[in-house]
Amino acid sequence: MSIRKNIASGSPWENIIGYSRAVRIGNLVEVSGTTASDEHGAVFGKNDFAEQTRYILNKIESALKEAGVSLKDVVRTRIYTTDISKWQEIGKVHGDFFGTIKPAATMVEIKALVNPEMLVEIEATAWIG
Repeated sequence: MSIRKNIASGSPWENIIGYSRAVRIGNLVEVSGTTASDEHGAVFGKNDFAEQTRYILNKIESALKEAGVSLKDVVRTRIYTTDISKWQEIGKVHGDFFGTIKPAATMVEIKALVNPEMLVEIEATAWIG
């Protein structure tokens, strides 16, 4: 039986909603939907899709590190944005992080995120082979 490790970010929303920033079970790490907000809910990079994406991917990288893996172990990302016309700005930053890793990826437009200042949300899956 694999040991489960929950990785917390310290956000008060984790206990209210009942989720973890990331969960590792055996060789699998799942990172929850991550936005450009800090542990107090303040949004970083207002009105800037690229800056929000960069902030998010740095947060994901930190969660992966705490789970004992790195970006090179990411096999899938899912990107949600409130404006798909900004796909190139978002995609360029994603490429800066994953250009040589090339995980499977999805990017879709959604109607809204929890806070209207949030423009992007990203999930990641990592596998340690």
